[in-house]
Amino acid sequence: MEKTIEENKQGTSLVLEQKEGNTKKLFIESYGCQMNFSDSEIVASILYEQGYNTTQNLEEADLVLVNTCSIRDKAEQTVRKRLEKYNAVKKINPTMKVGVLGCMAERLKSQFLEEEKIVDMVVGPDAYKDIPNLLKEVEEGRDAINVILSKDETYGDISPVRLNSNGVNAFVSITRGCDNMCTFCVVPFTRGRERSREPQSILEEIKDLSDRGFKEVTLLGQNVDSYLWYGGGLKKDFDKATEMQQATAVDFTQLLEMCAVQFPKMRFRFSTSNPQDMHVEVIEIMAKYHNICNYIHLPVQSGSTRILKEMNRQHTREEYMALVDKIYEIIPDISLSQDMITGFPTETEEDHQDTLSLMKYVKYDFGFMFAYSERPGTLAARKMEDDVPEEIKKRRLNEIIDLQQKLGLERTKRFIGQEVEVLIEKESKRSTEHWSGRNSQNTVVVFPKENYKVGDFVMVKINDCTAATLIGEAVGYSEVMQ
Repeated sequence: MEKTIEENKQGTSLVLEQKEGNTKKLFIESYGCQMNFSDSEIVASILYEQGYNTTQNLEEADLVLVNTCSIRDKAEQTVRKRLEKYNAVKKINPTMKVGVLGCMAERLKSQFLEEEKIVDMVVGPDAYKDIPNLLKEVEEGRDAINVILSKDETYGDISPVRLNSNGVNAFVSITRGCDNMCTFCVVPFTRGRERSREPQSILEEIKDLSDRGFKEVTLLGQNVDSYLWYGGGLKKDFDKATEMQQATAVDFTQLLEMCAVQFPKMRFRFSTSNPQDMHVEVIEIMAKYHNICNYIHLPVQSGSTRILKEMNRQHTREEYMALVDKIYEIIPDISLSQDMITGFPTETEEDHQDTLSLMKYVKYDFGFMFAYSERPGTLAARKMEDDVPEEIKKRRLNEIIDLQQKLGLERTKRFIGQEVEVLIEKESKRSTEHWSGRNSQNTVVVFPKENYKVGDFVMVKINDCTAATLIGEAVGYSEVMQ
């Protein structure tokens, strides 16, 4: 499952500072995981140089792009409804061009262009630099398509614009693609094989963010822990690299330490981790540096070893539990979150109970929980019958969600009476008199504004909590981060 889908951000239309002299209007929406939102920033940056300013007014757009997700059926249906809306507007504004980007582009290219004729342009995740050429094709009256997957494209040479940014948090992509052929997941087919971005370009992007006042960076990839730079190329070809390339390679532990050391006044997070690639060295580096946050998103998908095998996950229940034990041993106050799929083909009640018992064992702080939906093109869709009835999926999902809410409240309560370091991100949704930010463990904290401002690192005494939010009062600036 591509990580992590934030429902409140789905369908956000992106906007950036207007460039004088740009005369064309771009409307771009994103769906799915944070990787898609990050990719939209790359696309906007490319088109910024081609004379496009962003607009949030669909009706005035010259070019409408939707960055799509194939992970869940719900996401695909939402995008289809949006395409209907775009085409209704196109009847009023016939010069407007519509394009589909991202994972759905690769999967449904022929349907969109040839059968349904609902878009002018289809662009896969590795072909964004080709958009200017594709637009010329469209302007000359031809459909345009490029969904070729690359062995080396990382967009490391493009500095993304920061869309809808709060000026505090930013995402920096470090890998693209995925080598884990989980049977439920379409990502390896839509985003290609795994390759890592050159470390110097990552550090330069972070320096630019630091110079512009950003305070927190999330290193982003389908599977960040398997980051491995050895001069370019696919990760799977590392064993064919020269001795010199192998000797000078940079892995995720080294990259994470470089970030922490070179930017001591910035906080770092990363997402997403796969259990089989999360090594003890990463956890030790996290424990060593205060500015690496004590939070890991560690998807498990199921608590049943039998179902994990059916999913082609490269870990067992017992191996996952041993990893969690090691994490808690090295960083006792860490927060862990999960991805969970219920109702995978052949899942029995015993398998479901294994999932619930694993959740109780790990004590996740929060999670992203879904009922299984068959995704065309995956191994599960080709080889397995979707045989768990919808009503059973729904009941099991509700049990997982209910348990997670109880665990979440229990985990959040542990902070009551403590002082926690909070990075102020924005005004609280519920009160203009309060700030909202997150602590190192990724829990939201709200407290009275007083004289503090967005971007400050503040120590907050926690007095109360809800299931997902800590409530407190500031006691001063964080000495460590100031």
